[in-house]
Amino acid sequence: MEINAVQVKELREKTGAGMMDCKNALVDAKGDMEGAIVILRKKGLASAQKKATRVAAEGMIGHYIHAGGKLGVLVEVNCETDFAARSPDFQALVKDIAMHVAAQNPLYVRREDVPADELAKEKEIYKDQARGSGKPEHIIDKIAEGKLESYYQMACLYDQAFVKDPNLTVKELINSLVGKIGENIQVRRFARFKTGEGLEKRSTDLAADVQQALGGE
Repeated sequence: MEINAVQVKELREKTGAGMMDCKNALVDAKGDMEGAIVILRKKGLASAQKKATRVAAEGMIGHYIHAGGKLGVLVEVNCETDFAARSPDFQALVKDIAMHVAAQNPLYVRREDVPADELAKEKEIYKDQARGSGKPEHIIDKIAEGKLESYYQMACLYDQAFVKDPNLTVKELINSLVGKIGENIQVRRFARFKTGEGLEKRSTDLAADVQQALGGE
């Protein structure tokens, strides 16, 4: 079967393998791109280098519904190829991440997503706590930095202990599949919905506004 340069280039971009290795894999797979990727992986020729910097634009939207439909999560997890996105391992990972978000309610995907003003506010709180407990001034910054690590573990999905195996962080769970399938995997975003969430506060605020409008009656 005739293999053209465009096919070889596409396979090389997806796997990082050498040009001749890509061509041979395509020949063996009779031009099937996904089959050629499998061949390269079995031979250990798909490069594992720079996975985290490669474009991950494929993937899937996962969901998890709990508590009789009163709690739900949508999560987008990206990988590099549709082949990987359709694999049972990837789909199981996405389901596990959606379930984890439902259970642990992270605020951000990764620590880099936390706004600078939020971090500054948390750090000042920790400093005040340290001063209030009589800690020496020269170690207060160090104490605050240490407590920020605990904040990341609470607020950031990647830093949280995986709900089904607390010995793993979510990031380590993802990396274990990266090592297995040889592709960059990234959680892009998530949304968590809980029925009635925030309504009580809004109702209380509305009642206060009405009372104020009536002159505090």
